[in-house]
Amino acid sequence: MNNKKLVNSEDIGGLNKMMGKSVFLKTFGDSPVNRVLDFLIVFDRFDYSIADISENSVVGYSTLKILIRDLVKRKIVIQTRVSGKCKMYKLNRENPIVEKFVEFYWGITSQKVKEIVKPVPA
Repeated sequence: MNNKKLVNSEDIGGLNKMMGKSVFLKTFGDSPVNRVLDFLIVFDRFDYSIADISENSVVGYSTLKILIRDLVKRKIVIQTRVSGKCKMYKLNRENPIVEKFVEFYWGITSQKVKEIVKPVPA
């Protein structure tokens, strides 16, 4: 059996830092909850431990523990499994409010790209 990780959290963190602030964060503010949601929307293919989310969204571990509890309670984030001692979390795409929020997120990102990238005249 191959125990190799599919995605290294250091790779995601590096990619996240290279990309800079998202359109969402620039528009709606760079708060801890917005950074967590930003990370979980952009990197939604996997589930993450609190430590991974903390590192990659640049939110303090203690702050994130409080935020995660609230996000789970509001059914925005779900716990997917337990890996060793770590609880793993991801965005709750089954929640219609979360799904609308994700559409909104990508909609404002798309709109900003359209504003920046001007069509080339033929």
